[in-house]
Order: sequence, then C-alpha cells, then structure tokens
Amino acid sequence: MSGPNILSDRQEAILRVIGDWIVEHGEAPTVREIGARVGLASTGSVAYQLGRLEARGLISRTGHRWRSCRLWAQP
Repeated sequence: MSGPNILSDRQEAILRVIGDWIVEHGEAPTVREIGARVGLASTGSVAYQLGRLEARGLISRTGHRWRSCRLWAQP
C-alpha cells in the first residue's frame, strides 16, 4: 500500500485497538497492550507505528506517554 491517505492493515488494527480499549477501559492502552492485540512483540515497532499515526494527525498524546493518547479518527 502506498499513498499519503492510505493506512496499512497494521495501522488500521492499531487504531481499532485504541478505540475499542478507550471505550472499554476509559483510557488508552499501553504500548505492550497494543502490541499484544495486534501481534507485535517489539514495543519499538508499536511505538514506531504510533508515531506514524501521530504524524498523520490520527492520534495525539499529552506529554510523552502513549497511554495518554487520544484518538482523532477511526478507519
């Protein structure tokens, strides 16, 4: 997949996990919780994907923790 407006399957899965988790728990999941749900063992890989989503304006965070992220759009 390419192009500026297309999300990868993994990015779509991460957005779904974040949205579902916020609805269920009232806060965003941790990087490890996201990784467990989308099949990524490396927290660095999850953080990379979160950074890409943040750069595209789909999520944001307050401070430096991903646990404080906010979802701006869902696929």
